[in-house]
Amino acid sequence: MAQGEFFGLLGPNGAGKSTTIGMLTTRVIPAGGQAFVYGIDVRAHPVEVKRHIGVVSQHNTLDRRLDVAENLEFRGRYFGMSAREARRRAGELLDLFNLGERRKAMVYELSGGQAQRLLIARALAHRPPLLFLDEPTAGIDPQTRLNLWETLRRLHAEGQTILLTTHYLEEAETLCERVAIIDHGQVLACDTVPALKKSVDADTVFTLTYADDSAPVAELAWRLPGVRRVESDGPQLRVFASGADGLLGELIAAGAQVGRTPRDAATLSPSLETVFLTLTGREYRE
Repeated sequence: MAQGEFFGLLGPNGAGKSTTIGMLTTRVIPAGGQAFVYGIDVRAHPVEVKRHIGVVSQHNTLDRRLDVAENLEFRGRYFGMSAREARRRAGELLDLFNLGERRKAMVYELSGGQAQRLLIARALAHRPPLLFLDEPTAGIDPQTRLNLWETLRRLHAEGQTILLTTHYLEEAETLCERVAIIDHGQVLACDTVPALKKSVDADTVFTLTYADDSAPVAELAWRLPGVRRVESDGPQLRVFASGADGLLGELIAAGAQVGRTPRDAATLSPSLETVFLTLTGREYRE
């Protein structure tokens, strides 16, 4: 990834996202191969790597014995700042993340959104050029998520390089300039979001839901002009098409030939979710 880029790492459960992040942040020792952050070997020089990165994990790792400002000041001191410099940096971050009024609050007194902002602020205390965010909006309410998106957009606009993992595809589509989709430890695709959408080779996705198995309709759908791909998943039929004017009516007519009337029908443009499911499959992952 390039300096100043907002990069997304996506994949199903067990795909290797957390392992990848763990290796790049020195928390997981690679079993083989090499990994570098700013040209620094993560296995040979982990301490030096840590000086270049900030990490926000999936869990709240704030020190509950310290107040908000102290969490920031102690992080600065840990990275070699003087007491005065650490206090000044903490004040900057409190203002940047709108936590000034909560500076003396204990961690357990914070809302979920405030705690998440403090985690990101603490990760930036030593001014790292690269920020890792491992599912930063998991488990928070929609309003808090949108507010956090604005914070991340502002950080990125100011030049911060960010690597994000998330299960919210809308989040990646909204925030990231480029996205990599991985599964079973392999990179399946890596490109800008518009380019990934274009790779679906369709400008319209039809989703029809029937009371019975959609397979008989799928067999007929393949014969219709403009159809690029057909997926039958029990009662649900997905048809990927190019130049699809009038195709929905033809699909309904095809279903009528085999006794299938759709209970629901939707027409959408290809999304990042479409690309993700096409590459990784639709089966449930534990």
